[in-house]
Amino acid sequence: MSNTYTPPKIWTWDAENGGEWASINRPIAGATHDAELPRGVHPMQLYSLGTPNGQKVTILLEELLEQGEAGAEYDAHLIKIGDGDQFSSGFVAVNPNSKIPALLDTDTGSRVFESGAILLYLAQKFGRFLPEDPAHRTEVMNWLFWLQGSAPYLGGGFGHFYAYAPEKFEYPIDRFTMEAKRQMDVLDRELAENRYLGGDEYSIADMATWPWYGNLVMGDAYDAGEFLQVESYNNLRRWAYDILDRPAVQRGRKVNRTWGPLENQLHERHDASDFDLRTQDKIVPDET
Repeated sequence: MSNTYTPPKIWTWDAENGGEWASINRPIAGATHDAELPRGVHPMQLYSLGTPNGQKVTILLEELLEQGEAGAEYDAHLIKIGDGDQFSSGFVAVNPNSKIPALLDTDTGSRVFESGAILLYLAQKFGRFLPEDPAHRTEVMNWLFWLQGSAPYLGGGFGHFYAYAPEKFEYPIDRFTMEAKRQMDVLDRELAENRYLGGDEYSIADMATWPWYGNLVMGDAYDAGEFLQVESYNNLRRWAYDILDRPAVQRGRKVNRTWGPLENQLHERHDASDFDLRTQDKIVPDET
């Protein structure tokens, strides 16, 4: 291979190196500016963007509301990561890691960050979408933690080098393509035996995994469906479309989304009526 890179003895940060997302990546933590977070009227205050990690939480909140859990009412505030909103002092106070999503439960004063932790927190708080039987619960947790460990290889690995890196190199694309396909095969084999991840009941394991691998095999991620031959994962695709049929999923995937067709965007959600398409003319697509 050409363009062999020899690491220097001591690494130094090049703020211009990193492509599309260079402006939001840095080797230090903490706030870059002072700004308070907005606060709505509902028990749950969500600060997020409609990426796969953000969709996990809004899907669960919508599923909880559909089950009649009034305590799951939420305000979803848009965090524009391209503008550095996640580095405000207010956001860092809720999530010191400066990543979306972040949740503030005003009933308890608890801050919850990391998408998997938010799913587990809400499932336990409301007693929904997490089995009580220890064996079944353990199997669901297996898949939740599998997703939390696997998705970075898909997003930060395959997605970055295939779709976003400023230059395309064979080795990282080959390496992460192999891993993405291996992960899809893991899921496809599991879903040949079970309707959902971890068994026959829909759970937070499915909600965590669907925004990443469901969107991928439906051709909605990285424009890579043909490249990855997603049509060959029959069981994974069956599962993906089954979940897409759920009304709460259809709502949740729109929240804090600022790209794509206007009918699939709801920049902020403060009331169930915000999903009424008649309100969409109030939402201006974010060009950033």
